[in-house]
Amino acid sequence: MNNTALIIIDVQNDYFQGGRMALPGAEEAAANIRQVLESFRENKLPVIHIQHVSLRENSTFFLPETEGVKIHQLVEPAAGEKVIVKHWPNSFRETEFLEYLQQEGIEHLVISGMMTFMCVDATTRAALDLGFGCTLLHDCTAAPPAEFAGVSCSAEQVRAAVTSALALLCDRVLSSEEMVALL
Repeated sequence: MNNTALIIIDVQNDYFQGGRMALPGAEEAAANIRQVLESFRENKLPVIHIQHVSLRENSTFFLPETEGVKIHQLVEPAAGEKVIVKHWPNSFRETEFLEYLQQEGIEHLVISGMMTFMCVDATTRAALDLGFGCTLLHDCTAAPPAEFAGVSCSAEQVRAAVTSALALLCDRVLSSEEMVALL
């Protein structure tokens, strides 16, 4: 497991109750991430926090210098844990993420975070394209309900659809409990 890192994507205040883009299931996902985070810390394994700061002109959340952009208290970075700031859904785009992973000899990513169908999906697919092994933690993500062309999906259906697609590509899709048991 020495070449494995936990990646926590965009678990930020705006996704929680009272935030500008509250997601169904955010609290549960963050609590599950916290369990895995504690296990990674106990085992002295690397943890990388990804923080989205929106620079788009019409952005409504993750605005610079707001309470909403801050990493949620359940998964706050500890001293020595890397924080990567990004401005796009793909955590590799225009960041030092790839260089950092290579520098640290990290070859396998354990992926968690928000939103399942946006930043988690984009980052996981990019990681796979770059040759990283990926384990997706299915109960450590959250997404909003969605609607397109008259078809409505609940938040759970959105998560299930994206997770099932990623399951075809990832090395493993595990629950937080299964991940902790492996550590």
